[in-house]
Amino acid sequence: MDYHSRITIEPGKRGGKPCVRGMRITVYDVLDWLAQGITEKQILADYPELVVEDIRACLAFAAHREHQLTAIHGN
Repeated sequence: MDYHSRITIEPGKRGGKPCVRGMRITVYDVLDWLAQGITEKQILADYPELVVEDIRACLAFAAHREHQLTAIHGN
């Protein structure tokens, strides 16, 4: 998935953390909810401004970051 159109980074918003489509919901927020066992369906019900593609973009963004870290450290 190409997350670039959905994940934005703005210096003045949420301390420059990656956010979903310019909103104040960060990639970290979404990943943390998923890690807590909150389902996509629950997240979408609690945050109707999000769509399933936003959640998938957060996962793709995190996977890309992990891949970059692995490449940097040679693992």
